[in-house]
Amino acid sequence: MQHESPLASWKVFGIDIVFNLSSIMMLIITSIIVFVIAIICTRNLQKRPTGKQNFIEWVFDFVRGIIESNMAWSKGGHFHFLAVTLILFLFVSNMLGLPFSIVTGNTLWWKSPTADPTVTLTLSVLIILLTHYYGIKMRGTKKYFGNYTKPIFLMPINIFEEFTSTLTLGLRLYGNIYAGELLLTLLSGLVVHQWAWGWIIGIPGLLAWQAFSIFIGAIQAYIFIMLSMVYMSHKVQDDH
Repeated sequence: MQHESPLASWKVFGIDIVFNLSSIMMLIITSIIVFVIAIICTRNLQKRPTGKQNFIEWVFDFVRGIIESNMAWSKGGHFHFLAVTLILFLFVSNMLGLPFSIVTGNTLWWKSPTADPTVTLTLSVLIILLTHYYGIKMRGTKKYFGNYTKPIFLMPINIFEEFTSTLTLGLRLYGNIYAGELLLTLLSGLVVHQWAWGWIIGIPGLLAWQAFSIFIGAIQAYIFIMLSMVYMSHKVQDDH
C-alpha cells in the first residue's frame, strides 16, 4: 500500500520550502538514540574495558580498520570520530523502520529516515563537500585543484565523477532500505488483510525478511562509510 508523507511548507523569500515531518521526526529520534548509546557506553571508562565499553571500543577499532584500509593513519585519524558517528547514525537509522511502522489514516509517520531519498542524498552531498574541504585544507588549494587538470582532457570526466559519486552514494543506501521496508509492508498486508493462506505465507516471510533486512541495514551502513573513506582518501592523499 502506498502511504503519503506528512508535509509542511515554509515560505522563504516567496519560495515554498517543503519539509517531510516524518523524516525530520525520525532523524531527531535517531540522533537521540545514538547520543544515548554514546553516553551509556562511555560512562565510567576503565583501562580494562568491560561490558558496554567493549562495544564502543569494538566500533572504534572496526572503523579504524576501514580507514586504514584506504589511507595512512596520519591522515585518516582526522576522520575517526566522523566515521564512528556516521556508522552508528546510519545503522540506527536503517533499523528503525524494521520492527513496525506507524500509519495514521493514510499518512506514514514511523519509518527508517534512510528510506527517504532526500535524507540519503543530503548525507552524500555533505560527505562529498567534506572531502573537498579537507582536500583543500590538507593539501593546499593549488595542489588540490591541480589534480583535476592532469591530464587536461580528463577534466570534464573528473568533474562529472563528483556528481555521479554523490548520486550513487545516496541512492544506493536509499534504494536498499526503501525496498526492504516496502516488502515488509506487503508481507504485513498478507497477514492483516488475508485469512489462512495469508498467515501461512506472511508470517514466515516476515520473520525471514526481518532477519535479512537487519543484515542489509548493517551492510549498507558499512558500505556508506567505506565509500566515504575511499572518496576522502582520494582527496587528501598526494598519490591519488
